[in-house]
Amino acid sequence: MSEHAVCPSPGVMSQALAKEVPQEEGEGGSRRSSWGLLAAAGLGGTLVALYAVATPFVTPALRKVCLPFVPATAAQIQNVLKMLENRSGSLVDIGSGDGRIVIAAAKKGFQAVGYELNPWLVWYSRYSAWRDGVHQNTKFHILDLWKVSYSHYRNVVVFGVPQMMPQLEKKLEEELKCNARIIACRFPFPCWIPDHTTGEGIDTVWVYDLKGSRGCETKSLEITPETES
Repeated sequence: MSEHAVCPSPGVMSQALAKEVPQEEGEGGSRRSSWGLLAAAGLGGTLVALYAVATPFVTPALRKVCLPFVPATAAQIQNVLKMLENRSGSLVDIGSGDGRIVIAAAKKGFQAVGYELNPWLVWYSRYSAWRDGVHQNTKFHILDLWKVSYSHYRNVVVFGVPQMMPQLEKKLEEELKCNARIIACRFPFPCWIPDHTTGEGIDTVWVYDLKGSRGCETKSLEITPETES
């Protein structure tokens, strides 16, 4: 080394290091900030997706009468089809869920319609009907069952819950025409006397036929007589 070479003093070295360290820390902080923003965006997107998927399933539980989705069993479907033998015309499934009853009825020649509040289930039902080749004989609507008129249906299938049956019983009796057939699954109507019953346990179905001719003035079903208290 030359005799005239000057070694940097400790003070100069300290200043140089002080300039380099903040720059490195600044770059690391910037990277951490970017990862934080990405994590927050990912979490936000996940929550939005979960909300979009879960809302159609949770919302019915917030209604006065909750009608949860419980898929029909194979035995239930067979019992319903058995009670539809020798019948024809239009059919409606009230609370059609994933469309199993509607699709099974369409395969038997019915013009079948399903009403369901959950849009995901309706879209899946439409896909299933297309996949099974009966989309031309089926329709699925995203509608509240209480806002639908059932007056033009000859066959009605209901997968209900006990809380809704009294009100639905009254609605159907007021709207349906004579010779209509109502098939209740899982829970019977509280006042009507069933004309037929088949199945056991949760697979039981109750059948109610409106009495009289198509042009009759009274189209009431038989009502269970009230007992004196």
